[in-house]
Amino acid sequence: MEEDLGVDEPDGSEGPRPEDEPGTGIVAAFGRQLKLVRVAAGVERAELGARLGYSASSISSYEQGRRIPPPRFIDRADEELGAGGVLKVLKEEVARAQYPAFFRDAAKLEAGAVELHVFATLAVPGLLQTGEYARAVFAMRRPLLDEETIEQRVSARLARQRIFSRQPMPTISFVIDESVLRRSLGGSSVMRGQLEQLLLQGQRRNVEIQVMPTDCEEHCGLGGPFTLIETRDGRRIAYVEVQKESRLYTERAAVRELEEQYGILRAQALTPRASLALVEKLLGET
Repeated sequence: MEEDLGVDEPDGSEGPRPEDEPGTGIVAAFGRQLKLVRVAAGVERAELGARLGYSASSISSYEQGRRIPPPRFIDRADEELGAGGVLKVLKEEVARAQYPAFFRDAAKLEAGAVELHVFATLAVPGLLQTGEYARAVFAMRRPLLDEETIEQRVSARLARQRIFSRQPMPTISFVIDESVLRRSLGGSSVMRGQLEQLLLQGQRRNVEIQVMPTDCEEHCGLGGPFTLIETRDGRRIAYVEVQKESRLYTERAAVRELEEQYGILRAQALTPRASLALVEKLLGET
């Protein structure tokens, strides 16, 4: 989650909190490494902060693993302290700490996928969500999330959408139940923006969006949503998530079953062109 480098608040609140307990996980490991490199370079926290545009309290928060440093901070700190890439090498792992623990492995696979296929039945897939729609989804979670956690997760969700413009371009497809598009999460204004987003993303050359109509008499995906991932090295993986529980399937037999389902779902759903026409019709009705 990149942010502009500016002078932060004196309480050291810049940067989201890690999903792990403070002092644990990759963020804490990075913080210890940052401190070791800084001390070895003979640089005080206040001096490093002044060079990079951060307060000493923010540097302290990063070193203690209480806050997640932005990628640009890691890059510049590595250069300023002459770390030789020791800090930069942890950048991607640190960034993933902003995701809930159950999603981190999937997020890593998703970011490097050459093919990604998503079947959605409950809400618009995260990769297609607007910030307003994502905020509404997180705000209605129970137990309630605090405002800072909501904003952190919205930012993390939007950051995942960089995959659309990544080079080389991955092949991405979605099959979305029509009921999802008729469920006005967040209200009509939020849903209008979300439908516009679907039309926009559906115009990308590497993206296909299909809608499974509610009046379809055949539906082979009643078992629930899932995601299919193919990695650069040819591995095929399936990701299934429900009620904060998630599982990555790597066994070929299990993945093949979901691949078969997805292929039939695409055949049963509206074509990409007809699907975007339906989205446009729903937009006019909203």
